[in-house]
Amino acid sequence: MIVRSKAPLRIGLAGGGTDVSPYSDIYGGAILNATINLYAHASIEPGDNDEITIRLEDKNLEFRYPVTDYLDTDGNTDLIKGVYNRIFKEFKLSPQPFRLSAFVDAPPGSGLGSSSTLVVAVLGAFVEWFRLPLGEYDIAWLACDIERNDLGMAGGKQDQYAATFGGINFMEFYKNDKVIVNPLRIKEQILNELSNNIVLYYTETSRLSSSIIENQQRNVKEGVTESVEAMHRLKELAIGMKEVLLKGELDSIGELLDLSWKYKKQMAGGITNPYIDKIYETALSAGATGGKISGAGGGGYMFFYCPRNTRYNVIRALEQFGGHEQKYEFTKRGLETWTV
Repeated sequence: MIVRSKAPLRIGLAGGGTDVSPYSDIYGGAILNATINLYAHASIEPGDNDEITIRLEDKNLEFRYPVTDYLDTDGNTDLIKGVYNRIFKEFKLSPQPFRLSAFVDAPPGSGLGSSSTLVVAVLGAFVEWFRLPLGEYDIAWLACDIERNDLGMAGGKQDQYAATFGGINFMEFYKNDKVIVNPLRIKEQILNELSNNIVLYYTETSRLSSSIIENQQRNVKEGVTESVEAMHRLKELAIGMKEVLLKGELDSIGELLDLSWKYKKQMAGGITNPYIDKIYETALSAGATGGKISGAGGGGYMFFYCPRNTRYNVIRALEQFGGHEQKYEFTKRGLETWTV
């Protein structure tokens, strides 16, 4: 028997950062995001020896441990260990040997939510294996709790909910971990035009998002006016982005993205740098009407809205920076699990 799962990565279209505590607890956050056909994958094979094996296929790394109900988090595969420890404790499962393999279609630090999506995929595999009574909201909340509280990792909540639910969603975040996921019914022709016009570009750089997020959290706690006001504007832009998508007013998206990028840079230090700024300016000069960096900032993927047929000029103009265009499509499905 092999248990498998996959969960989609996401593009954060608007409101990114307002899902992070304490901002979301105090003011309420709002995010519009869309999942794409890049995935985190997990497979579990029950074993017949006395070992737990964790293999990271994308890094060609393998770790072996004796069968136990708790795996020490020592910097190696901590996300996977965090899921294992919580599941076996929460549901009082008996430890047993198994081999878990994981692979993510995007590198860590990419800004597409790869780490949190991996947590969802691994969690989904255990849910499938043990037939645990968890629904979509349960899985997303548990994935958040494992990262933020069990492992003490800084970050928001949108990635876990996007990976679990899938599709284009307008998400609301409140205190006491209250999250509302509102799926948007977007016409197929609008989705096709949106994916045609949004160029996803990998800068061939990565970043440690936790330091940027910790800076952002500190700015909220200390009441730094510029940072907090920027988050207010980002939340308003998420609402505006939702409206233009539902109405099919796609020509407004570039302008909204450009405003989002302006305010995003005011949330915390480290979100941009001269290299990222140069890429952004080059894309706009080539015909893009707006864009932003995906995720917390500092590196990883950027995306640009390129109306009509300007995407080709933009892609050619960005070749000088040594990155590459990432082919993708929007996906409507979230976490999927199965047994073979």
